[in-house]
Amino acid sequence: MRDSAEPIVRRKLWHEVFDRLRTMITRGELAPGDAMPSERDLMDRFGVGRPAIREAMQALANMGLITINHGERARVRQLTAKSLFQQVDLSAQFLLSASPDSLEHLKQARRFFERGMVREAAEKAAEADIAGLEETLLDQSGKLDDPAAFIAADMRFHGRIAAISGNPIFEAVSEAMLGWLREYHTEMLIWTGKQNVTLAEHREILDHIRRHDPDAAEAAMIRHLDRSAVLYAHHG
Repeated sequence: MRDSAEPIVRRKLWHEVFDRLRTMITRGELAPGDAMPSERDLMDRFGVGRPAIREAMQALANMGLITINHGERARVRQLTAKSLFQQVDLSAQFLLSASPDSLEHLKQARRFFERGMVREAAEKAAEADIAGLEETLLDQSGKLDDPAAFIAADMRFHGRIAAISGNPIFEAVSEAMLGWLREYHTEMLIWTGKQNVTLAEHREILDHIRRHDPDAAEAAMIRHLDRSAVLYAHHG
């Protein structure tokens, strides 16, 4: 409980501007795609100077509520699960770079998450989903001599499995975790010639999804992630 004698901290002007603009967005007065009022309009409306407007606008951009492009009016963003996770990318990178334990925790979280996703995929996959996974696997098989492209295709394969759930939050979580892990991929699979092992494991996972066998798909995913976990290592 706060001490009744605790001093009230005087807020900065840009905090007030930020609150008012955020309210305009969350109440729908400014809809996704709408241009934000000009700096001059906002200065006149709120009776504040340009610095307060700019700080408030930057704070809105940092939250992912608006986009700011040089030479153009800022616009309200369409909020999605993906844009929400993008706002924590920098914090996640700091956490991972500061602590080897955090990287291990992330790998464990991914293992737990992907077990559920592959079961969902095996239960729900339609022909179009299978075709999409086949296309991604074919693309990956053509990138054996390009580590960056091979790893990107690997991420798309796992992302497509999460997307089969039909839940955009699951898809966003998958993309976020894989993006955070990518920074720590050592590319050892290329150096040690294990890219064909990865392709074979992906093929096995896909075959079990095609047969709608969640138990076998989960077991194959666990083997794949446990084998490949060593490929993600903390720098230094």
